Amino acid sequence: MIQAGTRPFWRATAALTIASFVTFANIYFTQPLLPIFTEEFNLSPLLSSLSVSVTILALALSLLFYGPLSDAIGRKNIMFGTMLGVALIALLTAFVPNFSTLLILRMIEGFFLAGLPAIAIAYISEEFDSKALTTAVGIYISGNTIGGLSGRMVSGFVTDFAGWHWAFIVMSALSFLCVISFAWLLPRSTHFQSKPLDWKVAFRDFRRHLDNRSLRFAYAIGGFHFFVFIGIYNYITYVLNSAPFNLPTSIVSLLFLTYLAGTFSSTLSGKVAKIMPQSVCIAIGIVLMGAGIAATLVQNLWIIGVGLLLISFGFFFAHSAASSWVSTHATFAKASASSLYLLSYYLGGSIGSFYLGLFYKFFGWNGVVLGSLMILVLTGWCAWKMYGIERAESSKAGVMSKVFLTH
Repeated sequence: MIQAGTRPFWRATAALTIASFVTFANIYFTQPLLPIFTEEFNLSPLLSSLSVSVTILALALSLLFYGPLSDAIGRKNIMFGTMLGVALIALLTAFVPNFSTLLILRMIEGFFLAGLPAIAIAYISEEFDSKALTTAVGIYISGNTIGGLSGRMVSGFVTDFAGWHWAFIVMSALSFLCVISFAWLLPRSTHFQSKPLDWKVAFRDFRRHLDNRSLRFAYAIGGFHFFVFIGIYNYITYVLNSAPFNLPTSIVSLLFLTYLAGTFSSTLSGKVAKIMPQSVCIAIGIVLMGAGIAATLVQNLWIIGVGLLLISFGFFFAHSAASSWVSTHATFAKASASSLYLLSYYLGGSIGSFYLGLFYKFFGWNGVVLGSLMILVLTGWCAWKMYGIERAESSKAGVMSKVFLTH
């Protein structure tokens, strides 16, 4: 097993963090470019946002495929192959003749992008010592945030100076370099044990998890929150590109620095959950998201920036608590339960732009805010129901403790 602080530990964590960087940089790469696509291809904002949505949708639907497949044939080769596919698709996208072709390539890219998030944690759990595991997972997840931020900034700055075609070429070159580094750094699996590919068992476990009422609330919260988060960041680019701000794409991309608030809040959420119920942590995240969304109504760039910070902080605070809820309340096949959470999460992210796009079309940014707050009312209700579940569990545990003590 890989021990914390050893050379193999740092090689493996570096490799997985690099892979995480590539994955999330490419997922969100087109987000700052939506107004550019709208103008160049004569599209509505809703259609332009498909360049993000179709990628996330394809990723979501592919998650359930890679897990069982890697159980049968191994981890590293699949991760390497899918990353190579991502780099190649990014290069091809630079030369598309129209938006339809761009969407097809982004959808194919989404299929490849699912390879890492579906497998990386399984690799870590098999190859790392228990004391090294939590540190490795934390470093790996940090790559998600840094990758999502860096992808947006690369696309924004390169587009302003050389055009969006060159932005894809630069992203492809970075991805190829990262793929080479990943293949060199990641140690081969030594504790992997192949399992027969049994789709019946996998889907039976998925169905049983969906029958679990407490898990369904967490799945809904994860999906609906990402639903709002992606939509907000998609359409805020239009607000900032237009009057009274008229910001260039490179400056708009700097506002995605607010995404870094999630790196801190994810860790903080885990600490806070040790002293208060997970449902309360989720509720805190919802309140912060709501306050941040409301703040974006103010026509002041600094206040909008603070609003985006609150949205990111609250989103990741609640997301961390909801994903931990799944691990706590899944009584069997925890990996399958987590896969369903990710499926709901990314499905929500893929369709949020459609829902909020209609509000934006008919009511502008005020409509986006209204539509988002309506969703948070729904997730707030879910958090309230989860609080009831936790109280019932606590009461039951208290009764069982009394029975044990009297005997």
